[in-house]
Amino acid sequence: MLELDSGYSVEVDQVDEATWYQLLEQFDDASIYQTWAYGSVRSGPRNNSHLLLKRQGQVVAMAQSRIAKAPVFGAGMAYIMWGPIWKRKDERSDPAVLRQAVRALRNEYSVTRGLLVRLYPVLFEEEHGWVLPILEEEGFIRVGDGGGAQTILMDLTPSLDELHERLFPHWRRELKVSAKQEVEVTEGQDNDSFEKFIGMYKEMVARKKFQEPNNIREFQDVQRRLPDTFKMRLMLCRSHDGDCAGLICSTIGSTALYLFGATTTVGLKRRGSYLLQWRLIQRLKETHVRHYDLNGINPETNAGTYKFKRDLAGEKGRAVRFLGRFDSCESRLSLACVTVGEKVRRLRRALT
Repeated sequence: MLELDSGYSVEVDQVDEATWYQLLEQFDDASIYQTWAYGSVRSGPRNNSHLLLKRQGQVVAMAQSRIAKAPVFGAGMAYIMWGPIWKRKDERSDPAVLRQAVRALRNEYSVTRGLLVRLYPVLFEEEHGWVLPILEEEGFIRVGDGGGAQTILMDLTPSLDELHERLFPHWRRELKVSAKQEVEVTEGQDNDSFEKFIGMYKEMVARKKFQEPNNIREFQDVQRRLPDTFKMRLMLCRSHDGDCAGLICSTIGSTALYLFGATTTVGLKRRGSYLLQWRLIQRLKETHVRHYDLNGINPETNAGTYKFKRDLAGEKGRAVRFLGRFDSCESRLSLACVTVGEKVRRLRRALT
């Protein structure tokens, strides 16, 4: 076990839910994946652990770990999705804090508890390559070549006029067409709005015949549990001939995250998805959100969605690749349990 540097201290599972949310508001890199509600829904309220890193008494980093353990043996994994959180608002990001945060995570969950620790940080190949030596020195091994996950980041700091000019011509034309449609746009955070969106989403999934990447009902449950200021934003579009389109976006931290989108057969004619995305950008500008993460692209397997997102982000949009997954494990038993469990899960997916 590596001791934390002088001035740093750690607290584990001593924070309550309300305080956790208060602390999340102090960080630019906070996200829905590090909310108490998300962890409780995905893993159950008893299978989450909360770590705070302090420097001179001030919280400078935090991480929620989802704990999965095999019965009887006690071996398993601590999974930190989009963590640790370490970029405080209105302060320059300090690499020393990140180093101490990952050290604290390894000390607690790998060395002390004997679990495999898995990090999936919000860091990108194109701008955070300097993090790789830190993670390696702190005992984390990069798994694979970065995981292959890609997204597009859109800078929202320019004016709306500038953002409009940056749209690719095709997207700008479709937006112009959508503006002429007789449609009603509504916004909400309530369960009724979620139910209306799910209806459109299920129709789209059936039409396109693809497997849902995420369980949207889980996110509906997360929404019920989130405090009002952390709830996801839903925007719905409807015309006289039926529901057209909908989207769900999370605006925690300084980056808005596009989570779900849906377009009905009616919506394809009305260009509802174009109208909603532009309305969302207007709302994000009003609330001073600085960046918009369009959340997932794959030019090879989903060229249509890639083009839609690329053309929205425009000339200044940045296609980036996540650094990927990092594992640290001191226990052969935990490593074996996780390896076998993942093979079984892949087999089940292949058979369904």
